[in-house]
Amino acid sequence: MASKKTLNAKNLEELGAARLAQLLIEISTGNALAKRRLRLELAGAQSPAEVAREVDKRLSTIRRSRSFVDWQNRKALIEDLQTQRKAIVEQVARSDPAEGLALMWRFLGLANSIFGRCDDSSGMVIAIFHQAVADLAEIAVRANPRPEALGDAVYDALSANEYGQYDDLIGTLAAVLGERGLTYLRGRMTALAKTPVKRPAGKDRVAVGWASSGAIYQDEIDERSRDSTVKLALMEIADALGDVDAFIAQYDEPTRKVPRIAAEIANRLVAADRADDALQILDAATQNNPSHSSFNWPDFKWVDARIAVLDALGRGREAQDMRWSCFESSLSSRHLREYLKQLADFEDIDAETRAFDHAQTCKSVLGALSFFVTWPKLDRAADLVIGRFEKIDGDHYEILTPAADALSAKYPLAASLVLRAMIDFTLIHARSTRYKHAARHLLECASLSRQISDFGAHESHTDYEARLRKMHGRKSGFWGLVD
Repeated sequence: MASKKTLNAKNLEELGAARLAQLLIEISTGNALAKRRLRLELAGAQSPAEVAREVDKRLSTIRRSRSFVDWQNRKALIEDLQTQRKAIVEQVARSDPAEGLALMWRFLGLANSIFGRCDDSSGMVIAIFHQAVADLAEIAVRANPRPEALGDAVYDALSANEYGQYDDLIGTLAAVLGERGLTYLRGRMTALAKTPVKRPAGKDRVAVGWASSGAIYQDEIDERSRDSTVKLALMEIADALGDVDAFIAQYDEPTRKVPRIAAEIANRLVAADRADDALQILDAATQNNPSHSSFNWPDFKWVDARIAVLDALGRGREAQDMRWSCFESSLSSRHLREYLKQLADFEDIDAETRAFDHAQTCKSVLGALSFFVTWPKLDRAADLVIGRFEKIDGDHYEILTPAADALSAKYPLAASLVLRAMIDFTLIHARSTRYKHAARHLLECASLSRQISDFGAHESHTDYEARLRKMHGRKSGFWGLVD
């Protein structure tokens, strides 16, 4: 049975309303966030309309504020914004969706003024506005605004998308806009693209930088920003309407031959049951970029798009060849898994062994090690390390650290050699910032050595440490950490 002193709702209820009210007054004294929360609850007890008025007043106050919000004050700002957002969603919009929709647009309109005076290196503030965009879509379903009115609101928002707060706004609201709203919005964006940009007189133009061609003016940057906004909006509208040709029209002919762009176009054409057209787009990109047909290092987006096209055309054998070629050149475990899935029973076992043999002997030891660890195939990883230790570049701790962790339980010698590679690199290159990690790795090697009965062709841990002390004995920063 829970103690009467346990802090829970049941025990607090027994204090009585009067005592709880007194405690809340005491606790909220000097705490602006708590006071605002209590005012919202009091307003909610009267009516959702009162909550809306409280939120509206608070949003106006936030908009007028000019003080800089550093990382120390960011938490209070985040809590304040979350309080207002939740009040709109949970109290206002549930009883009055139209008012909730209007308030959420006002809330989102705070973004530019906030980011202009806020350190959001953590990304926590922008995440609130992205959540608000998702909330906006849910509220709009219930509010059911006229498609044209919603289109106008989206148009105005995208024109003020200075910090990416409205990214994916069209896609999020596509279902509510419907074909009518999307078509209307496309008309407005197309008209904007055709509107000439008013340039200031020569003496009034503001230079914001310099390039080899001369001055860079603010009006030129504004024009490029507008054109980019229009292009992205028209592409999102095309996707929402399923209009592949309208999407393609946003790229000129040379740009369509860039493999990454060709892949985006091809994926949409396949989804529209136009695989033949998709293959032509990809072929044009390959001819324009011959390196992409050699798979020296595949452009995975282009490869994946071409595999999807070949499958759609019933050319499964060619698709399989591409999966295998991609694996051979890059050791992509994803493409190998997809390749194996297409094989008949028992054929996949032989193919998997052939793939492992290829990885074992490939030029990139680190690539092979990463492949074996993530597959996982740790016995192969251990053999690779022991057999090709001298080829391991100890600079790549992002690969070697998880590899050592994975190997330590069953393959202590291989794990120890991986750690030695990082230690050797650190000491040979005198990377003092890594001494702390290298010292820890050396201690881990000592621990692992107790599990190793035979070091084979490699030094015992005792000999290894003795050699390190002889070669790097003057690196006192490192040995001080070890000893």
